[in-house]
Amino acid sequence: MSDWQRLLVPDTPLWEIALRGSVIYLVLFFLLRVLLKRESGSTGVTDLLVIVLIADAAQNGMSNDYTSITDGVLLVAVIIGWAYLLDLLAYRWPAVARIVQPGSLVLVRDGRVLRRNMRRELVTDEELYSQLRQRGVEHLGDVKEVRMESQGQFSVIPREGGRDRS
Repeated sequence: MSDWQRLLVPDTPLWEIALRGSVIYLVLFFLLRVLLKRESGSTGVTDLLVIVLIADAAQNGMSNDYTSITDGVLLVAVIIGWAYLLDLLAYRWPAVARIVQPGSLVLVRDGRVLRRNMRRELVTDEELYSQLRQRGVEHLGDVKEVRMESQGQFSVIPREGGRDRS
């Protein structure tokens, strides 16, 4: 028979679990969404590995090695609560939205690469051309605009009527 008290009664103060979960969530949110915006647009094997390793590294900081189910449920609730709260705040207040969901960034305008913006997001020419090829665009001159969206994806807007051949 299992020890129900050990399973159900929190062994860490609830405020401490909420504080630990909040700090770790907000730090990871800042690092992943704000600093590494470009990396969040697609999830590959390497990305999944990074997420798993971050979760493992952050686990002890969040949990204080808890053993009760209640501690774990509260920690999950805190993490989901922050995700919901940040989305709600971004929905209600545009100033918060600019922080939580940064706007898109123009990488190409009228067939010309904006090098400063490319450097800012660490986008290489090969990545840019790869995105263009995936969308069936052969020449940079056929592009009105390429934007990196807030979640890291690329939007490609072709020129009307194709490339200017003058």
